[in-house]
Amino acid sequence: MSGVAAAAAPLALPKRRRPIVVLLRRAWRLPRTKVGVLLMLLLVGTALIGPFFAPHDPAAFANIPYGKPGGSTPLGTDALGRDVLSRFLWGGRSILGLSTAATAIGLVLGVSIGLVSAYSRGLLDDVLMRIMDVILAFPSIVLALVAVSTVGPKLWLIVLVVGLTTMPRVARVTRGASAEIVERDFVQAAEALGEPRAKLLLGEILPNITSPLMVEASLRLTYAIGLIASLSFLGFGEQPPAADWGLMINENQQGLTIQPWGVLMPVIAIALLTIGTSLIGDGLSRASAGIDRTGGE
Repeated sequence: MSGVAAAAAPLALPKRRRPIVVLLRRAWRLPRTKVGVLLMLLLVGTALIGPFFAPHDPAAFANIPYGKPGGSTPLGTDALGRDVLSRFLWGGRSILGLSTAATAIGLVLGVSIGLVSAYSRGLLDDVLMRIMDVILAFPSIVLALVAVSTVGPKLWLIVLVVGLTTMPRVARVTRGASAEIVERDFVQAAEALGEPRAKLLLGEILPNITSPLMVEASLRLTYAIGLIASLSFLGFGEQPPAADWGLMINENQQGLTIQPWGVLMPVIAIALLTIGTSLIGDGLSRASAGIDRTGGE
């Protein structure tokens, strides 16, 4: 009996790794991915933990306006005499929270529309994609400005508008990646067994397109960060006296030559944040395409 078991053992198939695990392992081998993750961890950590180390209340007056760095204000003060460091440490939460929420809305809506479009084909596919094309035809910043200027600078509205402008791109990527999957035998077998459509879309098709979706998610997060920061700079995001990186740039731009840290700190943070998400997206994209691969899987 032991001889039979020993003979059968080599025939056992190795455990197959999930595509998403393989993608992440390949992406992590690339230096650009590691740099991107490091930047993201640094800035997310600053936004989440930084407020606990802020030397002052972000809305409190700490010194004269545009005060020089020193003493209890290591980075000086802003246009109203508030501590720049404290406002910087508090200002990252809003932009990260709003960008993440907007990206999540865009992904959920875009993936749902893309899956339905790819699976249904025919007239419904054409109608859904043409609607996505119409939304894409309008500049995102213009749609956002029209919405917030009509309703008011509501944070929920900004999240919703940015999510909706993200949706068409996600939907097109999802449809393109799913178009070939829906023709495979295992999908047709699931249809023959009478699987519910929702279970077929979410259980059979969606797991096979996670790689391109992860790449697209990182790109959409980068886009959301830039758009929300722009709206805050224009005065349609967080309202004074709230601490927000985009709002800090707006409030202190006139004193850039006198006390630059109120502008430079949020500008550097937003730039590094977008660079970090872009590097992660580029690493995932290269790993998905097999570029710069350093070893086999």
